[in-house]
Order: sequence, then C-alpha cells, then structure tokens
Amino acid sequence: MKNKNVHFSFEDLKVYQKALDFVDVVYDLTHTFPKHEQYNLSSQFHRAAVSIALNVAEGHGDSNAQFNRFLQIAKNSVNECVVCNTIAFRRG
Repeated sequence: MKNKNVHFSFEDLKVYQKALDFVDVVYDLTHTFPKHEQYNLSSQFHRAAVSIALNVAEGHGDSNAQFNRFLQIAKNSVNECVVCNTIAFRRG
C-alpha cells in the first residue's frame, strides 16, 4: 500500500522502478516452483530480489561514494538472483 500523499525522491529513479518490476517477476516465477522449494530456494530468491530495491532506496540521498557502495551491494544481490535462477533451472 502506497500513501499517495508521501513521495520519496528515490521512487523517481529508473533503477528503483526496475528493481520493483524485478521483484514482481521473481515472485511470479517462484510461485511456479515445486512445493519442496517454496521455503528454501524461493525464500532466498525473494530476499535477494527485495534487497536490490532496498539498497537503491537506502543509498539514495547519501554522498555519491555512499550511493555507489549501496549500488554495489544491490549488484551483488543481482548476482545472487542469477545463481538462484540457475539452480532453479538446473533442478527443473
């Protein structure tokens, strides 16, 4: 639920908007995983995807160096999502 009267500047960032879109994709994808993966790989995939958006938001507004640090953390979460996707693909 978004309060329409409150707006944060990071919400205008394209990278933040794309990160939220990616979270939607991950949740839709993991919904199709077998039951035995619902609490393991799915959970890890969700946390990594959400971490991308959280780090973009958390770092925005700080100094450029700090923002770059948070973007690097977000990039690491992207890498984690790639591995989750690869494992899911390999496991069928």
